[in-house]
Amino acid sequence: MKKLHRFLEHTLLKADMNYQNVEEIVDQAKEFQFKGVCIPPFWVKKVKRDLLEEDIQVVTVIGFPLGNTSTEAKVAETLQAIKDGADELDVVWSLTAFKAGMNWPKIELAKLSGLCHEQEKILKVIIETAYLNKEEILKACEICRDAGADFVKTSTGFAKEGAKLEHIRLMREHLPSQVGIKASGGIKTKEQALAFIAAGADRIGTSNAVGIVNET
Repeated sequence: MKKLHRFLEHTLLKADMNYQNVEEIVDQAKEFQFKGVCIPPFWVKKVKRDLLEEDIQVVTVIGFPLGNTSTEAKVAETLQAIKDGADELDVVWSLTAFKAGMNWPKIELAKLSGLCHEQEKILKVIIETAYLNKEEILKACEICRDAGADFVKTSTGFAKEGAKLEHIRLMREHLPSQVGIKASGGIKTKEQALAFIAAGADRIGTSNAVGIVNET
């Protein structure tokens, strides 16, 4: 695949990441022209400044990694991230509210979707497939679709499991074409990345983007 690099979001979300790590990920993104760089909210302002002249999306996370903060907190995070220069926002949905059988996830996501779209930003929803069965994944996709999400994303990378091919196929079969899918969590090789794209993923979130594009 000639444009594999344009499917990749070069990701760095480690708790102990430092300034040198951020400089390195930005330099690598420029060199390989990845689709995006996914970093914590704290680093958005710097990364946006460094990538201002590049066709590379600045992606950050909201409610990360558990998603169990209040909607008000997620709204505040989203507004600040947009102000700082984020182009795309990967929000961890309220898995706890979903598991409790509440309608709140849809309400929360619709609010965040509205905020993002008012500013012409992209909203991705991390549903954390590791904690969901088949029926729950389908229900989660339905909620994200109805709430106006632009993408549904598999994983934070912090759960017991990451992306699975069968989950991507299931999601693609049941999501409308205008809703993208981001596969993330445990994708380390070119073979894996290509398999997830073939299964229906529109984006690949990986901390090994450089290794993937450098594979022969």
